[in-house]
Amino acid sequence: MISAQAWADAQRLWDFQQMGHDPRPCSVAIGLGSHDLGVADTTADLYHRGMMPLIVFTGATSRTTRDRMPRGEAAHYRERAMELGVPADAILVEPQARNTGENIRFSRALLEQHRVAVSSVLLVSKPYEERRAYATARKLWPEVRWVSASTPMTLTDYVDSIGDPRLVIDMLAGAQQRLMIYPHQGFMIEQHVPGDVAAAYERLREAGFTSRLVADTAEAKEVRRLQ
Repeated sequence: MISAQAWADAQRLWDFQQMGHDPRPCSVAIGLGSHDLGVADTTADLYHRGMMPLIVFTGATSRTTRDRMPRGEAAHYRERAMELGVPADAILVEPQARNTGENIRFSRALLEQHRVAVSSVLLVSKPYEERRAYATARKLWPEVRWVSASTPMTLTDYVDSIGDPRLVIDMLAGAQQRLMIYPHQGFMIEQHVPGDVAAAYERLREAGFTSRLVADTAEAKEVRRLQ
């Protein structure tokens, strides 16, 4: 049973992850690979709305996708987008990345290899990772303008789509933890974390929503104490 407090805290983290950017035309879109084919659906929709002429889907496999997406997340995203009417020549596939940092670095290298001029990127992620993805991209490729996007949906709708409420809250806690500790490790830009968001994260952590947290080093503990 998930308590009302845990649901309220999860909603607070969900709301904080939303960047609130309005989609606008960009040089290219980068769709970040994961278990969620909704990223491919949303990227295809943005393409059909004329928001970009080219898509990069990026991602290998992970423990959560190796069975469902044996050919790799990016390859399955490409197939899904083509089913939705995106032409094959509008999609590049980056099949090696295994984390968000690699998603950005490897996609940048691929675009440079294809001599694509990039001044702005529409960054498409899962709804609960918009801010984390944006902060990583800004750190690793600061020269371009980043616009965040994800499938417009509520936390309740997302939980229903995944079918595992506890896993979704675990993933929200994991995304929030990384926002708080990764800037100090050089992985992303600093994001101000309001006190109520930090408190919501701590309550979820204490309630045992920890399966997606990274190791709690002494440095991480000090960062949490100072939030």
